[in-house]
Amino acid sequence: MAEAHQAVAFQFTVTPDGIDLQLCHEALRQIYLSGLHSWKKRFTRFKNGVMTGVYPGSPSGLLVVVVGYMSYTKYSKIDPTLGLLTKLGTHVPVSRYITTDGQRAVGGILVATGLWVTIIFIMRNVLKRLLSWHGWMNNRHGSMSLSTKIWLVLVKLFSGRKPMLYSFQTSLPHLPVPSVKDTMKRYLESVRPLMDDEQYNRMEGLAKDFEKNLGPKLQWYLKLKSWWTSNYVTDWWEEYVYLRGRGPIMVNSNYYAMDFLYVFPTHLQAARAGNSIHALMLYRRNLDRAQIKPLMALNTIPMCSSQYERMFNTSRVPGVEEGRTTPHLSHMSRQVDVIQHVNESKHIMVYHRGRYFKVWMFYDGRLMLPREIEQQMERILADKSEPLPGEEKLAALTAGDRVPWAKAREMFFRKGKNKQSLDAVEKAAFFVTLDDTEQRYEPDNPVQSLDNYAKSLLHGKCYDRWFDKSFNLIVFKNGTMGLNAEHTWADAPIVGHLWEQVLALDPVKLGYTEDGHCKGKVHPNLPGPLRLQWDIPEECQSVITSSLEVAKALADDVDSHIFPFNNFGKGLIKKCKTSPDAFIQIALQLAHFRDKGRFCLTYEASMTRLFREGRTETVRSCTVETCDFVHAMMDGKRRREEKLRLLHVATEKHQMLYRMAMTGKGIDRHLFCLYVVSKYLGVDSPFLKEVLSEPWKLSTSQTPLQQVELFDLRKHPEYVTSGGGFGPVADDGYGVSYIILGEDLINFHISSKHSSHETDSHRFGSHIRQAMLDIMDLFHFNENAIK
Repeated sequence: MAEAHQAVAFQFTVTPDGIDLQLCHEALRQIYLSGLHSWKKRFTRFKNGVMTGVYPGSPSGLLVVVVGYMSYTKYSKIDPTLGLLTKLGTHVPVSRYITTDGQRAVGGILVATGLWVTIIFIMRNVLKRLLSWHGWMNNRHGSMSLSTKIWLVLVKLFSGRKPMLYSFQTSLPHLPVPSVKDTMKRYLESVRPLMDDEQYNRMEGLAKDFEKNLGPKLQWYLKLKSWWTSNYVTDWWEEYVYLRGRGPIMVNSNYYAMDFLYVFPTHLQAARAGNSIHALMLYRRNLDRAQIKPLMALNTIPMCSSQYERMFNTSRVPGVEEGRTTPHLSHMSRQVDVIQHVNESKHIMVYHRGRYFKVWMFYDGRLMLPREIEQQMERILADKSEPLPGEEKLAALTAGDRVPWAKAREMFFRKGKNKQSLDAVEKAAFFVTLDDTEQRYEPDNPVQSLDNYAKSLLHGKCYDRWFDKSFNLIVFKNGTMGLNAEHTWADAPIVGHLWEQVLALDPVKLGYTEDGHCKGKVHPNLPGPLRLQWDIPEECQSVITSSLEVAKALADDVDSHIFPFNNFGKGLIKKCKTSPDAFIQIALQLAHFRDKGRFCLTYEASMTRLFREGRTETVRSCTVETCDFVHAMMDGKRRREEKLRLLHVATEKHQMLYRMAMTGKGIDRHLFCLYVVSKYLGVDSPFLKEVLSEPWKLSTSQTPLQQVELFDLRKHPEYVTSGGGFGPVADDGYGVSYIILGEDLINFHISSKHSSHETDSHRFGSHIRQAMLDIMDLFHFNENAIK
């Protein structure tokens, strides 16, 4: 870019009279401001570390304890050192170096500090004990028992004041390890409706044999790990479920989040990018300062915040060969990716028409304003240069299989300009794609427009998103936008929290001018984006082409369907005195039975963030009780009263399973960790092998709206996001994501594969809609309630 000369701090010329040194004062000024910004950030990080380290105490609390203790001992004429200095003086000649009054003052301060630390330690441990009680979950919605009220008061009392994002991390309890006996019992109960008597008796025999023989041995090792680590599941889950996967992460792992459904703040692509990028950087600043409020259930019970740590400046790096060898895990991949995270990144990476641009986010020692970022995006959009050989489709390496990408990275990106450019991509705060297509919800063509929009966010052209980045911001030509997120570093609610903040800031607080530009002024001296340089040989281009073929075959096979269900929402469901999530899950079971004529193993994601470093657990939502209700709905002779009774039983069962999953009493993470231990020990378990090979034909997840206060959907129902979704888990199964918005809207995202003759996302969507209506019809609400 023409402005690149401003980055040169000095120039010198050799003349007959000597060396003529020319300093660029503007460049030196920017270097000074950049260094000042860096030191401020380090100081803030250090200060936050101290504040978090002493929470629920505080430096002001230390001052109060010291002053109070010294005043009390002086008034009571008590030795503030409690005789410690007297004993010390018999061994060390302290009086030579400090007066008696000085000794008393220093000793009193030390004793008071010790008292302060003791109080903090007691408060933390009491809080951890309190947070280990989960009886509050048994309260019915809208009511609260006396024991829960007392417990909440105690939690607030020991929680301290003004917590920061990571304040509660050391006070959260560890995830408990369920007993093998309980897990076997719950597992057999979960598969009973999916097996005939012969299959069930066989599985029961395998389970009992495991419980009696191998299970206790594996459990011993797992218990040992739970005592030694913060969470006995999370590190293995991250490694074996995500990082060791050798297939494409595009579609199979990454997921997406959509823009507003009915609001289009601006038609200018650069302006939308300007506001959204600025909002993302504001969020990162708050994250660095730990100023984001920790998520609290009932506004009191803290959730784990550890997943936020790698939101920005993070990339998944493909691995060729794991450093350590594990003979007993030979059948599992010994190749493993790694998550690369840097503490600070001052730039983002922008992709447009096959070119990569490095865009600095700071100037004059401050974060760039929205109009200045828009200015940078306009420069990129106006750039008419052509992609270098191999550059346009380079990101297809991140979309295909991991092994070719790992080998290509090792062979072609280890030195020179390729290494520098790849470092710029992987160490960027996040990745931005200025997409040259137009996507949005079209009222005249709602089905096709939303389906195309979802597929574009999920995979795009397979080479215009860097799927290894923690997340990609995609801004389309008409100003619509969305996110694509990598799954290893965090689960969807974490990305959802970020996205809610961006959507809340963008059109309302940041806003646009009448002609669609970001508010503010263009900067006259802003250095332009830096175009990355690549030298990609033909051999590497061949690998890129192969990866693109794999990725395109996967993307073309995705059958996506998104539909807003607006006949009713959680407002009417609550009038049925049932949980909206349970209602929807049972509707999905009815829809699936109508779609395929049978039940299947069903996955519903539940969080375990009530525990330190908790991620997810599985709710096996296809239960005996749910199947009984579905059979009743399929039987035209069954009475409405009986169906309602069975529905009530099924929803109660589902809510109980969800509570158990949230409180560490799930099935699947325990079985998964037992399986990993068995592989490390080199022993085979027919039971575990069979359990972990069972396919999830129906994989479901609710996208929670976590910051309801940001969106006033009563006054502005148009400011509603369509949520997000993910690809199908099984080749012949469905992936379903849903988001409950306000009182009257539920958005569903359905995915499957065109290659399967058993599935059809649009057909399944019709079954879901009808199942929701049929279940609600049991309650005999009038037509005004059900639109």
